[in-house]
Amino acid sequence: MSEVPGRVRRAFAGHSGFEEAGVDEYVSTATPFDAQVRVETADDGHVRFAVEVRVPTLSAVVDGDVADVVEAGWTETFELRVEDVGGVTKVDRGLSPTVRQLGEELVVRVEYTDLNERRGVDDAAALVTFVEGTYVQGVIPGYDYTEPVTSLMSSAKDAGGF
Repeated sequence: MSEVPGRVRRAFAGHSGFEEAGVDEYVSTATPFDAQVRVETADDGHVRFAVEVRVPTLSAVVDGDVADVVEAGWTETFELRVEDVGGVTKVDRGLSPTVRQLGEELVVRVEYTDLNERRGVDDAAALVTFVEGTYVQGVIPGYDYTEPVTSLMSSAKDAGGF
């Protein structure tokens, strides 16, 4: 792998959803979650994208207690929903996201390559949005939530006109 060429930096700079965070790292500005993309280029010109989104566990955003069985079920459902990532990218990539738990966070990671850097960046943004939407789908009514869930739900209500 070699240094990230200017064409890749320009693709990220031209996308409103990312800011440069290092030589080969970009952070999403379109989500309250910690989402970053690392890029490398291969000698054949393909760009390798590694998208990582960190979301809080259910108990980390609930004001109060969450039963262990509810937490486990919620996490399992989130993992299953994230696996259904097909169709959100511009090309069929056969993506295989991984989800691992680190303390009070779930880390979703998706890797893929593309020869077209702009399409690759657009797909990275789509994947971040997909993870955020999947997370919001899993919000269980009846709990008192903290940030960032309260802001996400408020934004969804505003967008829906409720």
